[in-house]
Amino acid sequence: MQFQKAIQILCDCEVEFVVIGGLCATLHGSARMTYDLDICYSRTRANIGRLAAALAPFHPRPRGFPEGLPFGWDEVTLRNGTVFTLQTDLGEIDLLAEVAGLGSFEDIKSAALSVDVFGRMIWTLDLPTLIRAKRAAGREKDLAAVVELEGLLAAGE
Repeated sequence: MQFQKAIQILCDCEVEFVVIGGLCATLHGSARMTYDLDICYSRTRANIGRLAAALAPFHPRPRGFPEGLPFGWDEVTLRNGTVFTLQTDLGEIDLLAEVAGLGSFEDIKSAALSVDVFGRMIWTLDLPTLIRAKRAAGREKDLAAVVELEGLLAAGE
């Protein structure tokens, strides 16, 4: 995953998003490796247009789709869905309009911190909210990450 390039492109295209998931954990000090970029994005018409345009040059396709299956990437596609697990030329990018246990983009942004990453100011979940998100996801890998994240939280108090 080309994290730096993906983050810079999203920021330079003025996409409104919050980094969640593995990269968020890494920004808080997690030693776990992550191979995709997970973001929660604003569903305003303007932002959907910016997001569609930002990713279009990198040929986004749903992950796991057969190679020849037609897929159109545009604003209409983004308006008609809320969760996209994409394979792009930049790597795997997951787009979520809402996050289980946390709510909508507006809810998530209210629990986010502004941080300097790759020369850009981005929003990322604060550590307690990331822990809540991992618990709510309930997947084995997320629950395993909670132990480390709770340790990081305790060390920072």
